[in-house]
Amino acid sequence: MSALAHAIGRFRPVGRRRSRARRDWRRPAAIGAVVALILALGYWFWIRDSGLVAVSRVKVEGIPAGSPGAAKLEHALEKAGRQMTTLHVQPQLLERAASAFPLVRSVSADPDFPHTLSVRVNERRPAALIGSGSRAAVVASDGTLVRSLSSKGLKLPSLPLAKPPKRPRLVGTGLDQALVLGAAPKALQPYLERSHFGASGVVVELRGGIELRFGNRAGAARKWRAAAAVISDPSLTVLDYVDLSSPQRPAVGGAGHVLPTAP
Repeated sequence: MSALAHAIGRFRPVGRRRSRARRDWRRPAAIGAVVALILALGYWFWIRDSGLVAVSRVKVEGIPAGSPGAAKLEHALEKAGRQMTTLHVQPQLLERAASAFPLVRSVSADPDFPHTLSVRVNERRPAALIGSGSRAAVVASDGTLVRSLSSKGLKLPSLPLAKPPKRPRLVGTGLDQALVLGAAPKALQPYLERSHFGASGVVVELRGGIELRFGNRAGAARKWRAAAAVISDPSLTVLDYVDLSSPQRPAVGGAGHVLPTAP
């Protein structure tokens, strides 16, 4: 055997011993890492639901003043929020609590460590009625038919439909009217009587007969601001209509109707 072959033969066993030693070292290290991970996860799942981070204060925002059932909705959301911790927010509990309130579109929550939860309500606003009396159906500001909401005590303008459609949301010119009425400022809502759709597009009639002619539904909020500016002009006392199709230059016509007084 040559000297080189002899050297190689002596070297190989040493390499195998070193490789085996490395494997023997890595096995307990891997086991230790797994155990540490399990302990860390266990600690996390314990602390995230512990009283150390329990929600003790719930701030509810986004419920419009005077909204039907506002106090009950706020109470339900506060009760649901106190079942959580700031490390374990459970949106499904809030959604379940809000499901009994038909005007609620969605709810979201933002925890503030260690004990506060802010709940944001995205709520539809009642905008109009279809029909009259106890069988009237409420239409929300986005055109959704809120069938489970009682119309009792709600003073809302009427849409020119004899009965509500079977679909969950209005379409076509009915939807256009609902969206325009839904954008009305709160200060003007008590003055609104009804709406219809005609040659001037969406028309909202005030108590007393004055017409607000919106054209299409685009820029409804801007058109309402223009209407409010015209109506609040002390030098203007009688008119028939306000054309708001161009809200930068609203046009006033006629002299057959007096501006309604405060209800």
